[in-house]
Amino acid sequence: MGVLLALDVGNTNLVIGAYRGTDLVRTWRAATAVERTEDELAVMIDGLLAREELGLEDVDAVVIGSVVPPLTLALTRFADRHLGGRAVVIGPGIKTGVRLRVDNPSEVGADRIANTLAAHRRYGGPAIVVDFGTSTNFDVVSAEGDFLGGSFAPGIEVASESLFGRASRLFRVPLTAPKDVVGKNTADCLRSGIVYGYVGLVEGLIARIHTELGGRARVIATGGLATTIAPLTRAIEKVDEDLTLEGLRMLWELNS
Repeated sequence: MGVLLALDVGNTNLVIGAYRGTDLVRTWRAATAVERTEDELAVMIDGLLAREELGLEDVDAVVIGSVVPPLTLALTRFADRHLGGRAVVIGPGIKTGVRLRVDNPSEVGADRIANTLAAHRRYGGPAIVVDFGTSTNFDVVSAEGDFLGGSFAPGIEVASESLFGRASRLFRVPLTAPKDVVGKNTADCLRSGIVYGYVGLVEGLIARIHTELGGRARVIATGGLATTIAPLTRAIEKVDEDLTLEGLRMLWELNS
């Protein structure tokens, strides 16, 4: 059985999943570098696959979900040059199985479509997907699996880096929750405000979305920082770190 590569390209990280059928063999996370060429991407991906005793010659197809246009182009060229053009790029004209109930459907990113499809198929609806990345996306899924819209908030790392860069007497701290909300030193005060403050942002938006939906929705967290925030709040029911990759795999199946 050949390998399907699912590539989730975000503004901070490129997440790679290798699938055999519906089984996720391994995932890797690399920094998003828009200057990478198709040949550099081939060397990197081939090296990662080698850790599982695989190579580019084992890859049958690629599905690309990207919010970074320069890397979308480089990855498409990578597929053309090294994989015989066997790539599905999530974008206009692709079958998704998701109705986009928003003002401008063309604005909806591939990651949000993938999250909607995977969340509905795996957990049902209505649902709220909280995707913790460069920005924190709140994606709202109807009972029928439609994408209803959502919210964007600055990601916790982006917000904290802005604070550290603008306040000369403050310094970087680990994004872990202190024991107490009331800090007794500068480091704990920062950790409390950043982490617990962000928990408050997440809980507040989820509560408002529930109110607008007129009832409860299942809440699933994904993204690189999901495991940092989810344990600190009861508003999130499930962490599914591979949700976006699963959605990309499902989108490939619809278009293969």
